[in-house]
Amino acid sequence: MGVREEIMSRAADNVGHMLRRRVAETPNKLAFMYPDGAAEGPNTWTKLTWTESSDIIDKLAAGLLARGLKYEDRVAICSSTRLEWLFLDLAIAVAAGATTTVYPNTASPDVHYIVGDSGSKVFVAENAEQVAKVTDDSEFDDQLHTIVVIDGTGVTFDDRIISYEKLQELGEAHLKDNPKALEESIASTNHDTLSTLIYTSGTTGRPKGVRLNHLSWVYEGAATKYLDIIGPDELQFLWLPLSHVFGKALIAAQLDYGFASAIDGRIDKIVQGLGEVHPTFMCGAPRIFEKVRAAVMTGNTGLKGKIARWAFSVGYKSIDDRLAGRPLKGALAMQYKLADKLVFSKLKERLGGQMKFMISGSAKLSPQIQKWFYGAGILIVEGYGATETSAIACVDLPADPHFGTVGPPIPGLDAKLADDGELLLRGPIITPGYHNLPDKTDKAIDADGWYHTGDIAEIAPTGHIRITDRKKDLFKTSGGKFVAPQKVEGAIQANIPYVAQSIAIGEGRKYVSALVVLDPALLEKWAEKRQLGHLSYAELSQRPEIKASIEKWMNRVNERLEKWETVKTFAILDHELTVENDGVTANMKIRRGAVTDKYADIVETLYPQED
Repeated sequence: MGVREEIMSRAADNVGHMLRRRVAETPNKLAFMYPDGAAEGPNTWTKLTWTESSDIIDKLAAGLLARGLKYEDRVAICSSTRLEWLFLDLAIAVAAGATTTVYPNTASPDVHYIVGDSGSKVFVAENAEQVAKVTDDSEFDDQLHTIVVIDGTGVTFDDRIISYEKLQELGEAHLKDNPKALEESIASTNHDTLSTLIYTSGTTGRPKGVRLNHLSWVYEGAATKYLDIIGPDELQFLWLPLSHVFGKALIAAQLDYGFASAIDGRIDKIVQGLGEVHPTFMCGAPRIFEKVRAAVMTGNTGLKGKIARWAFSVGYKSIDDRLAGRPLKGALAMQYKLADKLVFSKLKERLGGQMKFMISGSAKLSPQIQKWFYGAGILIVEGYGATETSAIACVDLPADPHFGTVGPPIPGLDAKLADDGELLLRGPIITPGYHNLPDKTDKAIDADGWYHTGDIAEIAPTGHIRITDRKKDLFKTSGGKFVAPQKVEGAIQANIPYVAQSIAIGEGRKYVSALVVLDPALLEKWAEKRQLGHLSYAELSQRPEIKASIEKWMNRVNERLEKWETVKTFAILDHELTVENDGVTANMKIRRGAVTDKYADIVETLYPQED
């Protein structure tokens, strides 16, 4: 029996079966924790076992059936990450429906497109703001027979618009009259049943609906458990957007592993939450790790800054020995112990004090960031995937980390390189195609089932994969040199703590330049120290001393780039790039083309010597 066959033999029949199996194996074990959502002060965290969680999920599932949900009917969820999101998603699976994910920051026109294209029959709204996105005209009066509201503040309920609590009440009554309803709906689904429609917020054009069947999640769960990355007694801190495929994959992993999750999607409360629940692992996007590093780099000044810099220099010296499993000896061992006491222990405490490792995904992580954290005794490994691969296609194993790589493919997933170096993947987790877009499906997945990722990669003899470039984003300077903008942008954000966003430019130009956006929180701290707190973000960002400071940091960036990649000039934008100003997608990816077009006049000032 091959690895793929072995994993398939362990995989559940469907997501509902995964849940039932988990509850049967560990009924009274902690499953979830969630905060009371206090705006100020400490949170009170409520704990639920697997049995308690399953009871709520079953009521929600039966409530959907009572409202007329049929096999593969789509239910759109438009909400930030919270326990209700996760419970509703699992309830949809139990009821044999399919989840359509919608980012809560998605503008009304795109919400209309997603709901219409998916054919969703039920819409779950986090609050009154999200309700308004589908009730602002009569377009969905017939299509959406039910709107479920999680936080009903300011909402007028009626026969069509009901509360989260009302859905449970309907489900409880439905189960009394139809005690076998849920087992029948679970039995009606299989590996080929549609489970999820995730709309990729493309940097150009309309989002594409990626179809992911139950096979995607049951295989992700079984394959990651096969790797034995996470113990069943670990506690995850889950803040990632559940509208994103990475968050969805973590739900699948939890069902198979049986670990617990503390759930709170409020990004501004992450550090507070870590200190309150003391998780043992966390997954995140690179920007979160960059922000932690930036806060340390800018927060320590004077004597504290000198001590911190010394400590991290010691940390860097320890990396090779620690990666090789060799004990530190002599002076280095004593220095590292002191560095840990003075500096590293405080950083670990900010992460809750119990963190064993963290996994980075959704965008490329700078190896420089990895080494900085590892020097402090905090391990970050990188994973890789796409919506089309059900998120986790590759993962670097915490027990054997290889910095700068995304690890090997998960067991049972085939990987190879095309002639031009593009990474191709094939296996059970690959999407069967895009919703209502057969031409785009044929373009992305060839006749032999290989998904063309669009990423240029290298595959080591050990199977570890290194992503080097994004195929479509490569640009060529007028000197004929190819440049990967992600590499340049990664170097900028890894080395300039005040930069939150950056866009490398250089197609057909003599040299590379960049547009940069400053981190508002760090800029505010900078201003307060200099009695400039009365100035606006726009005013602060354009001050000459800020430009001079960023220029000094940019020299450090350029030391880490090839000569033809170095940033010769840059401009600081006086505002952030947001969904509202079309600077980023709903999942916060920069709309590169739209940004460079919008700020063409600024870009031209960066090339004064060109005709």
